[in-house]
Amino acid sequence: MVKKLSILGLLAMGLAACAIVAPPPPSLYIESPTPAYSAQLSLDDRLTVEQAWDYLRQGRTDKAEKALLRLDPANPFYYAGFGYAAYLNGNLSIAEQYFLRSAQEFPDMPIPHLGLGQIYRKVGQTDSAYNEYLEVLKRNPENPWAKKESEAIRLEKTETLMGEARDFASLGDTAKSQESYLKALEYTPKLQEAHLALARIYLKEKNFQSALFHLKTADGNEPKTEAILQDYADALFQAGQLSRSLDTYQRLLDIDPQNKLAQERAEAIKNRLGVVDLPSQYNNIPSLEAVTKEDVSALIGVKFKDVLDETPAKSPVIVDITTSWAFQHIVRVASYEIMEVFSNRTFQPRKTVTRAEMADILVRLVALLKERGYKIIEQVPIDRVRIADVPQEHFYFQPIAQVIAYQLMDLAPNRTFKPELPMPGREAIKALDLLLGLIK
Repeated sequence: MVKKLSILGLLAMGLAACAIVAPPPPSLYIESPTPAYSAQLSLDDRLTVEQAWDYLRQGRTDKAEKALLRLDPANPFYYAGFGYAAYLNGNLSIAEQYFLRSAQEFPDMPIPHLGLGQIYRKVGQTDSAYNEYLEVLKRNPENPWAKKESEAIRLEKTETLMGEARDFASLGDTAKSQESYLKALEYTPKLQEAHLALARIYLKEKNFQSALFHLKTADGNEPKTEAILQDYADALFQAGQLSRSLDTYQRLLDIDPQNKLAQERAEAIKNRLGVVDLPSQYNNIPSLEAVTKEDVSALIGVKFKDVLDETPAKSPVIVDITTSWAFQHIVRVASYEIMEVFSNRTFQPRKTVTRAEMADILVRLVALLKERGYKIIEQVPIDRVRIADVPQEHFYFQPIAQVIAYQLMDLAPNRTFKPELPMPGREAIKALDLLLGLIK
């Protein structure tokens, strides 16, 4: 009996040794085959791709590779599949080459970019990983993995860079502190602490253009505070930008009518600018829910007076502006083609300006300023601009994308632009002031 039990025990051990143990699950995210590309395949190829992907998700790379070898190298999932297999086998450099080849041949397919993102994240190349995830989000803003990973990287990089900036500042290394703050803003463009810290650095250096840009941005972000508005108004005054300074002091007085410094500065600026001579319609623009073409013409004419110092010799014929309070400004902006005159020679001065039309006006003004030698640089690469409600075929897509790249106008938190909405007075002033700040 004992001998029989011993034999059974040995047999059991032998069977256990021969048993197939399931491999552990993959240590990476494997994106499903992209439907738009799968639909172009034959039935046999679709089934082969699905089989290869099943093996990859099980971690059975040898089986996955055998399935992939049945595909033609021109198949959109061929190199991506081998990239995943190489990653699972620990061959990251080979996996990178496969994914790069796949991305080169099929740049719109998310799989290679998601694969590269994970490789770069694993080896510590965080910036490269972030860029790969942005490539995915440009084409599919709702891709869950790219959204999650890019947000994690954004928060991580922002926190690290802000810590570095504070440390450098405490050591008195202004240049490196400034560099870290600027890098932090690449990841979190509306970070108040970074904008205010940079503004303080630039003010000490008398670099008013840069200081005002960051103060204006901080003033437009949340949380809004009276202290930020005061700093911004004071900086404008120091920089000699009296018109913009007056607008900002007026905003301060709307919040706190007893602010003595704001009262004194506003009165002094009014006397120097002769603002009392401007018609009441101009002073009412900030409170308007929707500006008109004559309102915008006047804002450009007053704020860019030094730039548009004279009307070109050849002015367009306009038949409907003789009674407009902004007559002179309309002639000027129309002469420079900043705002259009219709084919029937009307300007329609009381026509409401939409957000899309304001974007077009700003881009035309930027083009004119560049022609005159002003250097205006995009604050955000235009290829990173993603707009949820303005497709590329939209008539105003290009100017809208450009004003967002210059950060003259903003997207809503859900990345919508709302191009058809009327442009409020405050927002029109803000956009023009931002542009003015870029050339001062």
